[in-house]
Order: sequence, then structure tokens, then C-alpha cells
Amino acid sequence: MKTNFLIFTAVIILLSIFACNQNGNQTTGNQIASNETSAKKRIGVSLLTREDDFYRELETGLQEAARQNNFELLIQSGDKDLSKQQSQIDNFLVQKVDAIIVCPTDTQGIAPAIERANDANIPVFTADIAAGGGKIVSHVASDNVAGGRLAAEYIVKAINGEGAVGIIGQPEVQSVVDRENGFKEETAKSPKITLVPTLNGGGVRDRALKAADDLIQGNPNLKAIFCINDETALGALAAAEGRGKTDLIIVGYDAAPEAVAKIKTGTALKADVAQQPRDIGAKTIEAVTKHFKGEPVEAKVAVPVKIVDAESAK
Repeated sequence: MKTNFLIFTAVIILLSIFACNQNGNQTTGNQIASNETSAKKRIGVSLLTREDDFYRELETGLQEAARQNNFELLIQSGDKDLSKQQSQIDNFLVQKVDAIIVCPTDTQGIAPAIERANDANIPVFTADIAAGGGKIVSHVASDNVAGGRLAAEYIVKAINGEGAVGIIGQPEVQSVVDRENGFKEETAKSPKITLVPTLNGGGVRDRALKAADDLIQGNPNLKAIFCINDETALGALAAAEGRGKTDLIIVGYDAAPEAVAKIKTGTALKADVAQQPRDIGAKTIEAVTKHFKGEPVEAKVAVPVKIVDAESAK
């Protein structure tokens, strides 16, 4: 009886030890899972818009790169509304995200919201459009000055270096200002080119149509128009067609599918400066990743651009 009792007691002790070990392992596993979850960085993203092909592509680039780095993106659209975008950034601060990526709707106007993020010690990155204030870790965008120069080179060649040329711009947005500056720098090399006063098309089709119509009416000898994005270019194209200006040369910016289709069919929209929005998105996440790792991050990352015309678009 005594022997049986001792065996029974030993078995109970062994089972207790085994159970303790199992519980210990389970706790460790739960801790690992918890640590993995807490290590997943959350990044707030406020896009300029989701209406343009360009920004849909940029968003895809962000998402693809974020998945590769195990980041959670909280993506919202500012819908070209400054107050809405400011509220989105403030909400990101309340959520205590690990970083913020913003494509500003207004270069100067977004600065106070970025400064609030700075005060909260949340790093801010800009993509496509620069901010006019606040501390930015890195700005990733097309080389817009170079893009403006490419557009100018195309127009100068197309009109044999002589004639009146218009620009439909959007001065609220720094990337657009860069394009316009590059365009003006290049056309200044051709003394027989005359730039008529720039009009603001707001980056949208209906307003650009009105601006282009005013340019055409006010400048009967107008030979070409540089448009700062494809919504602007398509608005200008509608104005030119409405006025029967089939000889007008229009150059856009973005190479969105609708614009490229018009270029292929031989309309007044002759060429486009093509950006690489997916690369902009991916390189923005790359900059965020480097910052999280404590590695040096370039203050400005320029993504190359190229000209697309009827020949290259085939």
C-alpha cells in the first residue's frame, strides 16, 4: 500500500510540473504574439484626392510597400479640401500613429497641422506635393522642375522656337509651381518665345476649360499651352476643340490613361510629362522605414519623369 501511495504521489508531482511548463510556454507564446502585434507600425496617410488616376497609383505603391514592411496604413482622402485634410491629421494625432504621410491640398495652408504633429513628436513625410512649413523628415516627389523643362523643350521644338505660349497653373501647390518654374527657365532660352500671363485652372477640368478659353480669346496668336496636370490638359483640349483651334499645341502632365488616349488619336493634346506615382508611394514608405530604423533619410527624393507623345505611347 505504501509503495502504491508513493508511486501515485510521484505521478501527481510530475503531472503538475508538466502542466506548469505548458502554461509557461503558453504565456511566452502569448507574449511573443502580443509583442509582434505591438511592433506593427501604424501610419496615417492623407492623400490629395482619390479621384485622379495618379493618386490611385500612388496609393497602390504605398500599400504594396507597406505590406512588405508589415505596416498598417490608415488612408484617407483630403478631397482637395484643406480644412478636411487638417482634421484628418488632427485625428491621426489623437490615434497616436507612428508616422504621418501627407500629400498637401495647400502647400502653405497645411503647415499649422504639420506643426501640431511636430509638437506631438510624430514624424511627418510628404509625397508628391511639398509643405510650406513645419518639420518634414523627407519629401518624395517627381523631379518637377525637370518635368517643366521637358514640357518646354517639346513645345519650343513643336512651334519652331517662336510664338506666344500660355500656362495654366495652380499656385497653391508647390509641385505645380516647380513645374511652372522649370518651364519658364527653359523657354527663357528661346528669345522669340513670348509667355502670356499664367492663369489658374485650380488643377480641375471645368475651371481649366474656362482658363484655356480665356487664354485663346485673349491671345488670338496663341500657339501652345502648358498644363500642369492632365485634368487641366483635358479641360484645355475641350476649350480648343470648342473654338476650332486644331493647330494649338497642348502639353499636359501625369500621363493619365485618358490623356494618353487623346495623345494617341492625334488631338491638340500632343504630349504629356509622365510621372511614376507607384514609385513615389514605394519610395515614401522606404523613407519611413529608414526613419523607424534610425538610418539617415534624404530630405528630398526626386523620382525621374519622361515625355510621352504619340510615337512613344504606341
